[in-house]
Amino acid sequence: MLFLVAALLLLGVALGSVAHAPLPVTLVAAAVIGIWLVVFAVRERTARRRHQN
Repeated sequence: MLFLVAALLLLGVALGSVAHAPLPVTLVAAAVIGIWLVVFAVRERTARRRHQN
């Protein structure tokens, strides 16, 4: 439960800072986070496939 509260608090802080950031900065940050998530997902998928075989 504490983890959920901390995650929601961090989400609120992130959304608050995005509201005050210029649009290009927000878009660049969103693109970087999106690329990072895609790379993470691909690495996890390849690691699971290697581990199962």
